[in-house]
Amino acid sequence: MVKIMLVDDHDLVRTGLRRLLEDNAAFSIVAEAANGEDSISLTKVHQPDVVLMDLKMPGMGGLEATRKLKHLHPEVRIIIVTMIDDIMFPQRLLRAGASGYLTKGAKIDEITKAIREVMANRRYISPDLAQRMATVELDDGRSPFEDLSERELQVLMLLMDGQRVSDISDELCLSPKTISTYRYRLYDKLSVKNDIELTCLALEHGIIESKQH
Repeated sequence: MVKIMLVDDHDLVRTGLRRLLEDNAAFSIVAEAANGEDSISLTKVHQPDVVLMDLKMPGMGGLEATRKLKHLHPEVRIIIVTMIDDIMFPQRLLRAGASGYLTKGAKIDEITKAIREVMANRRYISPDLAQRMATVELDDGRSPFEDLSERELQVLMLLMDGQRVSDISDELCLSPKTISTYRYRLYDKLSVKNDIELTCLALEHGIIESKQH
């Protein structure tokens, strides 16, 4: 039986995944976490085989949590399940140690297939994303977000959640001045002038959903 942990800050998402996966006798949901920090402590206690990990969460996001989990528990297979479909993110997460990347539009058959693939020590990426990644590679195209550092990505995601500089400062334990520096560095790297242009670019590349703005 495959032991699975669900990591998502939305109770409804975790409940839905649990109900779908528990219909399969081959799977057992051994733990749930609402953030990256809890996923690390719960992995030590419950030792799941597979972690289904959201990317955008308060506090430690999925990227940092994936990196830390793979360092502490290299045997754990991590599948990212997120709404973000910019092709830069699967590449970044795979480099961080993830075994799979699914969008939240994936049906239960695809989630089941992804779990079986990673348990067989193979990687799994949603077919639509995999095709786009291959096309971009052939065209020598790149995501404008690809050159951002992990911290810059973290600040970007929090800005796109509508958080103020002071809130981000508290959450990341950095000074407001440092957060503002990251903000203007994002403007420079992404060739935008303000938060409106930054949001438009994020929408265009699937970093955020249009219904959020």
